[in-house]
Formats: sequence, structure tokens, C-alpha cells
Amino acid sequence: MQPEKKFRVVNQSLGTQPKIGPLPAEQIFPWLVITIGCIFGFYYMLNWGWLATLFASLWGCATWWFVSSNKSFLGKFVGTPRISRGYMQFISLINYSAQPNQINHQNKVKRTKKIKR
Repeated sequence: MQPEKKFRVVNQSLGTQPKIGPLPAEQIFPWLVITIGCIFGFYYMLNWGWLATLFASLWGCATWWFVSSNKSFLGKFVGTPRISRGYMQFISLINYSAQPNQINHQNKVKRTKKIKR
């Protein structure tokens, strides 16, 4: 008879990013700096009003969130493709109409070499 396995209760918030509601907590300080900078720049220096200041602040916060995210909000950048070595003949797309005779001739040469073995 096998002993019964007892499972430990684990706090599910361990290992996750800290959040304040739906917003990540590490973004709060940069957003505060961006908002204060927009208020100072757009409202007090340029006298553009509160609506323009609000839009500039939201745009700045969204841009910062997009740039500094860690695959949690659209991701940061698209990964680079894996480059591998291939054994394909290069065919230029610029002068393609002038090259089919060369390609056919080279394929025939390769085939005859294989047959002569």
C-alpha cells in the first residue's frame, strides 16, 4: 500500500509580478514622472490646456509601457529568425528572365555528374 501524498498549499502570487489592480507596480514611478513632466511642459510652459496635457500624458505612459514591457503587454520586439546553412542555388530576382537557361544547364550538368558515378 502506497502512502498518501499530501499537497502543500502554495501562495499563487509568489513568483508573479507585483500589480496594483491591472497595472504593473514597476510602472507607477515612471508614469508619475511622465505625468508630472507633461503637466509642467504642456500645461504650464505651452499653455495647451488640460485636455492636451491628459492626451500627452496618456501617450507618454502608453509608450513607456510598450517599450519597457517584458512580454506582458504586446512584447518588446519580434525575435530574430534562426539562420541556418542551406544548399540551394542563388537565383537573383532582379535578372530572373535572363537566367533560366543558365539554371537549366547547371541542373543538367549536376544530373549527368550523378549518373556517371
